Amino acid sequence: MKLYDPGTLTAFLKKFGISASKGLGQHFLCSESAVEAITNALAGCSGICEIGPGPGVLTSPISEQSQKMIALELDQCMIEALKFSSPKAEVRRKDALEVDLIAILQELPQPRGVVSNLPYYITGPLISKIAEARKWYSVAVLMMQKEVAQRILAKPGNSDRGSLSVYLQTQFEISLVIHVPARDFLPPPKVDSTVLKFVPKIFEGEEAFQNFFYRVVRLSFAQPRKTLANNLVAGLHLSRVVVEKAIDEVGLEEKVRPHDLTQEQWVALTTALSA
Repeated sequence: MKLYDPGTLTAFLKKFGISASKGLGQHFLCSESAVEAITNALAGCSGICEIGPGPGVLTSPISEQSQKMIALELDQCMIEALKFSSPKAEVRRKDALEVDLIAILQELPQPRGVVSNLPYYITGPLISKIAEARKWYSVAVLMMQKEVAQRILAKPGNSDRGSLSVYLQTQFEISLVIHVPARDFLPPPKVDSTVLKFVPKIFEGEEAFQNFFYRVVRLSFAQPRKTLANNLVAGLHLSRVVVEKAIDEVGLEEKVRPHDLTQEQWVALTTALSA
């Protein structure tokens, strides 16, 4: 069923008495090029978990090319519609933020993929939840607000770079799939969207070091206008002498800003601080 066609989608929604819920942040994709790009980005995955399938614009074609697909949907109206648009998908009424995502992924054949048009109002928590499950899938293809995607992709030296950039770039190889303008949704949101592809990579180090690493990164960006040293002194409750010594050991300037550090420098700084 070609629900990416605006006319077909409108008629389908009308048939099931569905209207977009503002409370659930629903905006339905209606772009053939975006659907094709997302579907291609998941090519080769035998098992797929989709979060928030809506009426099934993505669910229908993706379920056709995969061996098994589990779709997590909170809206009961959508679940009824999905029986018609995506009969090959197994739809479960679940809250994505509450569900045991790892357990669901383990039900799927490998290689596994995750796909979602992330609701704007829970984008941050949902990305974190998906990232935490990265050992159990091969690729995640996520659509989000364009500004969020820009922050995630931001390179060292870019003022858009923040703790989310470092956190995700440490764990994934991230690439652009496609930009999706607001006009390609029904109803159109107030912002444009971007689809990113996340391929998990190995983050070396024991769990205790990784947890300290993420703490250092988060605290370093607590007040972006402050220097790295000032943020770490305040956040880690260490003396300025200790913090500045660690920064110097990494070869950084005393007044360096957190958005200027590379991934390798973050790891080296965490190592110096943990000593």
